[in-house]
Amino acid sequence: MNLPLIIGLMAVKILVVLVVFLTSIAYTVLLERKVLGFIQLRYGPNRVGPWGLFQPLADAVKLIFKEDFTPPGANKVLFVMAPMIVAITAFLPMAVIPFADKVLPDSLTVYGQTLDLTVASLNRGVIADINIGLLYVFAIASLSVYGAVIGGWSSNNKYSLLGGLRLSAQMISYELAIGLSIIGVLMISGTLSLVGIVEAQKDMWFVVYQPLGFILFLIAAFAEAARTPFDLIECENELVAGYQTEYSSMKWGLFMLAEYAHVIIASALCVTLFLGGWQGPYLPPVVWFLLKTFAMVFFFIWVRGTYPRLRFDQLMKFGWKVLLPLTLANILLTGVFMIYIQR
Repeated sequence: MNLPLIIGLMAVKILVVLVVFLTSIAYTVLLERKVLGFIQLRYGPNRVGPWGLFQPLADAVKLIFKEDFTPPGANKVLFVMAPMIVAITAFLPMAVIPFADKVLPDSLTVYGQTLDLTVASLNRGVIADINIGLLYVFAIASLSVYGAVIGGWSSNNKYSLLGGLRLSAQMISYELAIGLSIIGVLMISGTLSLVGIVEAQKDMWFVVYQPLGFILFLIAAFAEAARTPFDLIECENELVAGYQTEYSSMKWGLFMLAEYAHVIIASALCVTLFLGGWQGPYLPPVVWFLLKTFAMVFFFIWVRGTYPRLRFDQLMKFGWKVLLPLTLANILLTGVFMIYIQR
């Protein structure tokens, strides 16, 4: 076993996935601005480069050179740490989301040495194929709320504090629903590995067996990503910009990166759990994964351009009195279905 070469290949794999992920985030922002412009009969960004394709680069340069302001009375250490926590916890789940079956052969010969690429799943279309991948995703994603709450509290601003508290209440409500909505998938697949869940859908996508679970997961994912109609944490008519009110420059940019990273991760999870992941005819597996994820991201954007924002009391009531009972009913129905087909 050539350990340095294995480490090098793993580093290259991580770098490629990270570059593609960050580029996808940048152009998801552009896509949203273009689609919302179309919905609202506007042009959207069209000045920087052909069709505005260089707009993400211009936005990055603007944020880097913008004045970095820290409000008086803020807790400077926590104020700086908050956007880092939010961004890091938004990026880490991508490590276990599979984007293809195999991207390399099982072995590779380099300078006369045969390297076993099955070690550390180097040949697989996933950075880390762990048997508790789904548990890892939810554990990491649940930590992002700490960054928002810390950012709101450390800003020494009542609007920021209220935005952070709203987010914590929203996450508690909808994390319970999103966790219960996938229990049916786990009951059918019998594994917490995201690779195993995709492989279990080779004959039939789980959206066919779990239509209610799919809808409930999607609704809860909107709330988890704090997207319209559940974007009460930055409700401008009440809280200015919520927990982000006092942030500027790249600190604010990290919050924005995290928001769109959550959209992409939620879309990729939806594809992985319910829509067959990389499974599909004719086209390469990675192309199928990207096409399905793009379709889900577009759906997130389309909803933002067409649905109004809920009131906060409606949001909480919907989470506890509608989504929670329906997720429990879905688990019960799945259990009955599994008992029936086993007879």
